[in-house]
Amino acid sequence: MPVALTTIAREWGRIGCVGFGGPPTHIAMLRRTCVDERHWIADDDFEHGIAATNVLPGPASTQLAIYCAWRLRRTAGALVGGLAFILPGLVAIIALAVLFLQANPPRWVEGLAAGAGAAVAAVAVNAGAGLAPASWRRAVGSARRARWVLYLVAGGAAAALLGPFLVLVLVACGAIEVLARRPPTALGSWPGPLVALAVTSSVGGLWALVWVALKVGALSFGGGFVIVPLMQADAVHHYHWMTSGQFLDAVALGQITPGPVVQTVAVVGYAAAGVGGAVLAAAVAFAPSFAFILAGGPHFDRLRQRPGVQAFLAGAGPAAIGAILGSAIPLGLALGHLWQVPVLALAAVWLLALRRGPVAALGGAALIGLVVALAGGPVSG
Repeated sequence: MPVALTTIAREWGRIGCVGFGGPPTHIAMLRRTCVDERHWIADDDFEHGIAATNVLPGPASTQLAIYCAWRLRRTAGALVGGLAFILPGLVAIIALAVLFLQANPPRWVEGLAAGAGAAVAAVAVNAGAGLAPASWRRAVGSARRARWVLYLVAGGAAAALLGPFLVLVLVACGAIEVLARRPPTALGSWPGPLVALAVTSSVGGLWALVWVALKVGALSFGGGFVIVPLMQADAVHHYHWMTSGQFLDAVALGQITPGPVVQTVAVVGYAAAGVGGAVLAAAVAFAPSFAFILAGGPHFDRLRQRPGVQAFLAGAGPAAIGAILGSAIPLGLALGHLWQVPVLALAAVWLLALRRGPVAALGGAALIGLVVALAGGPVSG
């Protein structure tokens, strides 16, 4: 008997409301609901879904949520489940953006923002470090591992120095790996259209916001946190939608709200064009995820086995990890107050040495910022 759409809306909405902690939490909750408790999806099929969605660009846990709902009720299920998963966090992050990005926020709000923002660079390093070991293990052989290191360094340098042109580096690394492996079938099957997409970035106005959001949704190889270097140069330096401090706030809000981290793009959209801009940015960023699942769901097993796709991601993946790590440099340089430096150091110890969660790190840093604000210390930026 088909699963009712109301049931999908309820279960996926519950995950969207309480799914703090990013992709690991989302995957665990989806597995518990779909495999362990409801027995809607076989364990092997769920594992195949994880593998397939990790092949795709864009937010993997969001695409897994859409895919699981698609398995239950095809197009209608994907739309209902995906929206139920995304909307709770989106509403929360837009509401917080209104509070944190107002023209003259109260001092306590500035303190919370400055404190949480101080920890963001450590969160970026933690995210990249968490992705690196599995990617390294997949690079089998000395030649591939040497190229892996080069891709990692190229991504890190691009995130720190090139800003909006980072996406070209990600695509170039993928293309180089395809050429390096050189089987004829791969040269005909690697994602060439992404290059055409990547070089059409000279836009302005709302089209600029659409372009930035599209990069986030369609070119964020390597997980949700790679959106940070993809957005930072555009939002802060190129289009001047927000200050460096406000961008730190946006990243922190994306981490402490439930649902996918990609919702950070809604804060950038709000800074660019108000609530309408937030909704537009989110719609553009998430549209590729729905399109990939609806168009590719029946073909995922073949897609992830194609040599060209595997080779492209073997190059773009480590470059994206390098970009996440490299984004910590401009994020750290954006700190405007001396007291934020020890907060950053404490967050790094919490995340990297003690291996604790980023939500607690950001929350603790925000509380330190609140204390600084209430004590009359500098918090505005």
